[in-house]
Amino acid sequence: MTDLSTPTARRAPVEEVVLLAEDGTAVGTADKALVHTRDTPLHLAFSCHLFDDAGRVLVTRRALTKITWPGVWTNAFCGHPAPGESMTDAVHRRGRHELGVAVGEPVVVLPDFRYRAVDASGIVENEICPVHTARALGEPRPDPTEVAEHRWVRPEDLLAAVTAAPWAFSPWLVDQLADPRLAELFASR
Repeated sequence: MTDLSTPTARRAPVEEVVLLAEDGTAVGTADKALVHTRDTPLHLAFSCHLFDDAGRVLVTRRALTKITWPGVWTNAFCGHPAPGESMTDAVHRRGRHELGVAVGEPVVVLPDFRYRAVDASGIVENEICPVHTARALGEPRPDPTEVAEHRWVRPEDLLAAVTAAPWAFSPWLVDQLADPRLAELFASR
């Protein structure tokens, strides 16, 4: 067993999120592991919808060990850019981390998406969360601590499922697909 109290002990690096003022201006950083509470401050995030060469969209079911919305179906992946990290680099990093897949160049489709939602446990998500689309450059090999299941589906089938049973999906996915810009993009595939 490693003694973490010694100065030579190795510790995992702290993953930080960028805290935001109401106008979206960066005002600081916080430890990601500590920021999501019943009073989560506004912070920067992103969502990404991945498509394959057949035009299908990837949906994932969040791992049962996730702090918020465990076991809920959602978009391909989400994440938080690190302080000083570009949004594009963050999308590429999280695609590799969560799904084990490289992604093509992300395209921002909802640059101003923002939401606040409360999980059944009382944990709050409070994010300015630009929404991207990208192409998967291979078949996903998800990290089981992030993703319990994944499926490629036709965009129109996802729209129909979210409309019929919004409670089965993450609140951010439901809100994103309610935006005419993203719904139109899905309908055109």
